[in-house]
Amino acid sequence: MPDRPSEFTVLTTAAVDVAKLAAEHAAEAEHRRSLPEAVVEALISAGFARHFAPVAHGGRAGRFTDVVTAVATVGAGCTSAAWGASLTAHLPRMAAYLPEQGQADIWQDGPDTLVVGALMPLGRAEPAPGGWRVSGRWPYVSLVEFSEWALVCAVTPSGTTAETRFFAVPRDAYAFEDSWDSVGMRGTGSHTLVMDDVLVPAHRSFLRDTVVTGAARDGASPCHRVPLKAVNGLCFAAPVLGAARAAADAWRALASGRGSLTDAAAADLARATGETDAAELLLLRAATTADRGTVDTMEVARAARDCALAADLSVTAVERLLRGAGTRGQQQGSPLQRAWRDAHSAASHVVLQFQPAAVEYARQLTA
Repeated sequence: MPDRPSEFTVLTTAAVDVAKLAAEHAAEAEHRRSLPEAVVEALISAGFARHFAPVAHGGRAGRFTDVVTAVATVGAGCTSAAWGASLTAHLPRMAAYLPEQGQADIWQDGPDTLVVGALMPLGRAEPAPGGWRVSGRWPYVSLVEFSEWALVCAVTPSGTTAETRFFAVPRDAYAFEDSWDSVGMRGTGSHTLVMDDVLVPAHRSFLRDTVVTGAARDGASPCHRVPLKAVNGLCFAAPVLGAARAAADAWRALASGRGSLTDAAAADLARATGETDAAELLLLRAATTADRGTVDTMEVARAARDCALAADLSVTAVERLLRGAGTRGQQQGSPLQRAWRDAHSAASHVVLQFQPAAVEYARQLTA
């Protein structure tokens, strides 16, 4: 990553060591379909969980630029670890929209609580004395086996209409089913979270529109005042950027024993690293804008476009390197083919689809 001394914080410094550890355990993570406990502990120790946690509860309420840089750094060692790092950072930012008592419940033992998320409204919540009774099944919840709290999303009746709400639940309130067996991102342990008729107090719930619009309380830190669409793409695109960095490292390792590069190989490497650098610049622009704490509708649309485009550029770079590496790069144990699978898998996330983001940006541009 290019040197940026102003962004060289505790988190970005610690990410270098996390990347080394994650790389050592990448094959193990892929085999077991989950990050080893040592890697998860390293993510927590590095400060990912506390990065966006509220200052009032010991968190840093930090910057998006730092998370993008740190996550991409981890991704150069293991994309699955980077995915875990990114979600470990971003989920507490969403939990900060809970009422104060709900926040106090989550962070009662300190700011390093591992919060996971089931963000699609696949559950059902019924009113009950003092709160809600929540049930549902939420697939693809990364790091769920290591979690201490979860945010789940459910539809609730509200008069003649329905509302969508988030609910914060402690680990003893839910189970998970081993269901993750993807071709890429295999180490994320994104299993299915299951809840059955769990009573959730009212102070552990908030409307989804609150986080969507960034409607934080007065005096909230800048990272808690931005709408979700301005930063959601950063969470998922930064690991893809890391995969592109990993692919370039693996390509250079394969090429090191071949002597001097051919002109074609040199062009492949130069173009791929240029595409990766362009992706990084797009993500950092979106992150820097969000770090102000205020964004307009055009900036929100541009951020969504930039994150989707950055993911596409990163995948293109990995594709280029895999094709140029030949058969050696496609061997089962090659980090290059793992980066290729991981990049494609991560970039397929619905938040990173380019066409919807492009359409909204173009409408804003021509309004």
